[in-house]
Amino acid sequence: MLNVVVDMYGCPNRCLHCWLGHMPNKKMPEDSDKYIMEYFSPYFNEIAYYSWLREPDFCDNYKERWERDIEISKNTVPNRFELASFFRIVRDDKYIPFLKSVGVKKVQLTLFGLQSTQDRYIGRKGAFKEVMTATEKIIENGIIPRWQCFINEENIEEILELYEMAKEIKNTKCPSLEFFVHEGSCDGENKKLYPIRIRKQNIPESLIPVYMDYNEILTERECIEILKNDSNAPHFPIGDDITLNISNEFDVYYNFTNISKPWKIGNLKTSDQDTLINNILTGNTPALNTLKQCKYGELAETYGEKLSEKAFSLEDYKMYIVNCYLEQLK
Repeated sequence: MLNVVVDMYGCPNRCLHCWLGHMPNKKMPEDSDKYIMEYFSPYFNEIAYYSWLREPDFCDNYKERWERDIEISKNTVPNRFELASFFRIVRDDKYIPFLKSVGVKKVQLTLFGLQSTQDRYIGRKGAFKEVMTATEKIIENGIIPRWQCFINEENIEEILELYEMAKEIKNTKCPSLEFFVHEGSCDGENKKLYPIRIRKQNIPESLIPVYMDYNEILTERECIEILKNDSNAPHFPIGDDITLNISNEFDVYYNFTNISKPWKIGNLKTSDQDTLINNILTGNTPALNTLKQCKYGELAETYGEKLSEKAFSLEDYKMYIVNCYLEQLK
């Protein structure tokens, strides 16, 4: 099974937390979908095609585009998930009916704080008001909003205010509204926010019940202690279900970390086709081959801050130190 997730139209936002990393907006030729499907089809029996990698439905003909994604997928269909374009929700009255027509029951909306903070993190003015308006619109249309809040050392008080706002909405307008908080990965653009990453002891007690997987959250110091004697090499099994991210320049990446030079597998226009497919299937890529020579204990020793109380899940921390290592390579 192959999922190909393609950056065909770009994104209106430049989010400071984007784990993919910032890419230039460039609309790909409309026949790119045909080219990509014909490229992979001889090698995979099932292929789900997604025409967006960042903002969902970020094209004016989103209805026809979704129908096209389904049409060209091979022996399967793409999923809608709980994602939608809040940019489009507030600008297009036909968009919410479209979402309902394709079975969307919930829409996840991302928040970093109140107006100035939200606008800065999204990368454009008016983003906070748009999320609030989008929340109202989807509630009016029977869709459940799912507020995802990223917390760090600079926005703690604002996240607490958002929690109070969410509780008010639940009490007065939408009892089924969902709200959760987390620190996010430390990958892509979010890695640049490491200096203000939330310290575990600073997570407000009132947020613990809505903090995602709180019982699995460790401090960086605890992560290093766990990993210090770990002689295992970083391992990213490819498996039978593969998801590839395709940039608007036809560069190919696995989906388990950011889109950056160390993780590039090849290019659909310039790489030898059989070689590229074999490398995808076997994990024969520069990053994965280099990591075979590493040990988690050594990476933690080299790149970890031994006294740090910054909050991580262990798996996110492993990816953080892996990327610290890969970024140092020439």
